[in-house]
Amino acid sequence: MTARVEVPSYDDLPELPGLGLRHAWDVLDHDLGSLSFLDDERRRTAAAEVTRGESISLNLPLDELDPPLFGRARLEHSVIAVGRNTHEDVLDGFNPQAGSQWDGLRHVRAREHGFFGGTLDLEADPGPLGIQHWARQGIVGRGVLLDLARWSAQVGRPIDPLAGTEITADDLEACAEAQGVALRDGDVLCLRTGWVAAYRALDANARAADDLGKSFSGLRADEAVARFVWDHRLAAVCVDNPALESAPGDPAVGSLHRRLIPMLGTAVAELLDLDHLARRCADLDRSTFLFVAVPLPLTGGVSSPSNALAVL
Repeated sequence: MTARVEVPSYDDLPELPGLGLRHAWDVLDHDLGSLSFLDDERRRTAAAEVTRGESISLNLPLDELDPPLFGRARLEHSVIAVGRNTHEDVLDGFNPQAGSQWDGLRHVRAREHGFFGGTLDLEADPGPLGIQHWARQGIVGRGVLLDLARWSAQVGRPIDPLAGTEITADDLEACAEAQGVALRDGDVLCLRTGWVAAYRALDANARAADDLGKSFSGLRADEAVARFVWDHRLAAVCVDNPALESAPGDPAVGSLHRRLIPMLGTAVAELLDLDHLARRCADLDRSTFLFVAVPLPLTGGVSSPSNALAVL
């Protein structure tokens, strides 16, 4: 059972000396981070979103990104015979961040200040901040889809998912209002930019191009987006693009990864396949669903395959 977390507003959080970034190190459980916002009551409420019993995978096939982005290794899959009537799988070069993934709290640190909660040395002890803590209870809550690709086209300024467009906190608010959905504490927010659909439209040469991972649309990396995430008490933020924020980044604006993961303990998922979910939500005129994910119980893990489902 997870106790209800009472938290201050973003502007009342303390700043980390030297970085000038607000942090929640003394507010949330250091191992759960923003998943502390999910408690039994919110999970029960989320279960009421299931009215059809229709489940939709939010995961890309493990080998779909070929080659994987950011120089990550290709997955090597072998099927071996271990007996006369038995076969097993063997995976080599498996990088959990080469496809639909969770960024755990060991993924990014706040420079010399350490990881979320101020933890400095993670090499000696696989216990603190490991993805196994998220796996223990799973990620179960009310999912909210903001179809930014659809909304932006409707308002006359369509997003090119590969162009590096910045999506602001005001955009998120406007999209939610247009969809008629109000965010609640503990929601799992899913943001569709259209990147997966754009990737699938590319030919093999374009998929292998060096600039594919250098430019893509996503969230603006400013304090306003961090404030939006925190003040809405989001349990997680999930996107369909490669790295949550837009690329290329602007050093003058900062890093959203740093603002959210080591500072606020935000659970982040990237490269989710939200296209089928978006079509069904549009067909049914709804934006909410039961979100379920079970991260890999890897002790000391930095990341995990997303293993995520939407249940309508």
